[in-house]
Amino acid sequence: MDDMELRYLKSLSKQYPNIASASTEIINLQAILNLPKGTEHFMTDVHGEYEQFNHVLKNGSGSVRRKIDEEFGNTLSSKDKKSLATLIYYPKEKLEIVMQEEENIEDWYKITLYRLVQITKHVSSKYTRSKVRKALPKDFAYIIEELITEKAEVQDKEGYYNEIVHTIIRIGRAPDFIVALSKLIQRLVIDHLHIVGDIYDRGPGPHIILHTLRHYHSVDVQWGNHDIVWMGAAAGSLACIANVVRMSARYGNLDTLEEGYGINLIPLATFALEQYKNTSEAFAIKYNTDYNTKDLGMDMKMHKAMAVIQFKLEGQIIKRRPEFMMEDRLLLDKINFEKGTVMVEGKEYKMRDMDFPTIDPANPYELTPEETEVMERLRQAFTRCDKLQKDVRFLFAKGGLYKVYNSNLLYHGCVPLDEEGNFLKVNVFGKEYSGKALYDILDTYARRGYYASRESGDKAKGEDILWYIWTGPNSPVFGKDKMTTFERYFIEDKETHVETKNAYYRLYDNEEIVDKILREFGLDTTKSHIVNGHVPVERKKGESPIKCNGKLLVIDGGFSKAYQHKTGIAGYTLVANSYGMRLVSHEPFESTEAAIRKESDIFSDSIVVETALRRQCVADTDIGVELKESIHQLEELLDAYREGVLVEKNSYQ
Repeated sequence: MDDMELRYLKSLSKQYPNIASASTEIINLQAILNLPKGTEHFMTDVHGEYEQFNHVLKNGSGSVRRKIDEEFGNTLSSKDKKSLATLIYYPKEKLEIVMQEEENIEDWYKITLYRLVQITKHVSSKYTRSKVRKALPKDFAYIIEELITEKAEVQDKEGYYNEIVHTIIRIGRAPDFIVALSKLIQRLVIDHLHIVGDIYDRGPGPHIILHTLRHYHSVDVQWGNHDIVWMGAAAGSLACIANVVRMSARYGNLDTLEEGYGINLIPLATFALEQYKNTSEAFAIKYNTDYNTKDLGMDMKMHKAMAVIQFKLEGQIIKRRPEFMMEDRLLLDKINFEKGTVMVEGKEYKMRDMDFPTIDPANPYELTPEETEVMERLRQAFTRCDKLQKDVRFLFAKGGLYKVYNSNLLYHGCVPLDEEGNFLKVNVFGKEYSGKALYDILDTYARRGYYASRESGDKAKGEDILWYIWTGPNSPVFGKDKMTTFERYFIEDKETHVETKNAYYRLYDNEEIVDKILREFGLDTTKSHIVNGHVPVERKKGESPIKCNGKLLVIDGGFSKAYQHKTGIAGYTLVANSYGMRLVSHEPFESTEAAIRKESDIFSDSIVVETALRRQCVADTDIGVELKESIHQLEELLDAYREGVLVEKNSYQ
């Protein structure tokens, strides 16, 4: 035994001071290894659709209703099952309605409590008592544990349990207890949640989704391109801020900035009113039914003002970072102000809009003093917004550009490939990276862009990398050759709007390519999967989310309402449990109010992706690997005690 190992065992002996305590822990960990693995849920591209997102979490992608069916079968009517499910999803809101309508509330409490206890027993059965105990709400931990744990020593169990329930009702704690049980059931049906990118943009409530995730019991996030641009904005990147504000204006979501995050847009509004009095339809707002159309004219002006600022700021980055190889995006200097045309890739096109009061043709990428002031005010607002900073720090703490978890490789976009299927080499500040190394270096610089001091060169590099990850031609989360924002605004000819996807999307049904990607990230090709988001699966046209014989799963099913006309559904959840994998497709969600009052649920249809040859245990997971290592170390500690290398403490007490 070397000195380092001895020092480690001495440290471990403080936690397990004798043979008895070490032995007990070995037995405990060995038992845990043989429990069924926890249920993982994978979701992606939720794009601010907070009502649907929260409902899918509450109903466990249909798992809660399934547990009710398994537990009660034909002993409960469909109506009673629906009511019980709705109560579990929205206990406080449903209780308010029940208390107004129910004639004999005590009887209802008694029946409901028994049903909830039965479901809680059912969903907690695959976990250790210790894990369930940690999930219990403080106020009712002891009582819930008594009710869901068999008591062999209690002869009249029915009388014992009846008295507990009767007392809960008698002392007026039934409503609180129902809420506690319902939330516990919600928590136990999903052991771990993966969000495979794009929480932000499109929908109205990304900040609400992030509030939910920040308080969720077990979660990780793989950054999507729409998350990255907000992270860059929070870091203080002016180009990222301009993109965030422009997109929020374009989709009628400025309320997310103003009300959700308290970002002051008055300086921008004042500037836009002064400079862009006659904004063209090129800057029309793509709003949803919740949008207040009285703001339409103002939002269009802000939309255009920020678009012009964005093109200027992006041009500045492209000029100072030639290694990004994005010179084809420098278009402001290609405008012919006399002819009203622009040159794109050597071809001249008529411009739809030539009202550019803030562009100096001699120096088109320079901000005016007024634009500079607007952007500085916005930078201060973004970097000083406590709520946004908390959300972004959560994304950095719980997220990354990819994750390897339980033999699955999770990433939002793609692994950049050339047409032959080789990993594309990308220049990052003078050095070439590809495959996993490209992901790692971009992740590193993204963190520096947020955390490094403003005085350091790494901060500036990192901010520019955050913008590059959002829009760069070889970015893993963007996955296209260019972002044709300028062309879509100003050129009618749609041939200029084309954004060509990376070769990855033409090759990901090739098993050799997918196996090569899995090996690149250190995974076993015989049992691993890639879980992918970013590109909506057009199921209404017959496209399948299951690619490459089940090795690659694209789970963007149109959670965002903006994409549901393409997909024909309202999102997917991939569910991986001890029995295998299934893909759950969701129908559109009406509203939270309808779910509570009409007891309407999201109809979810399942496709079995893979069935395990034997039921998967904790031993088969990443946690299992850690537990086996802990057992090995504890056995080393036992040997050290038995051989006299270490002396037991408190073994005589």
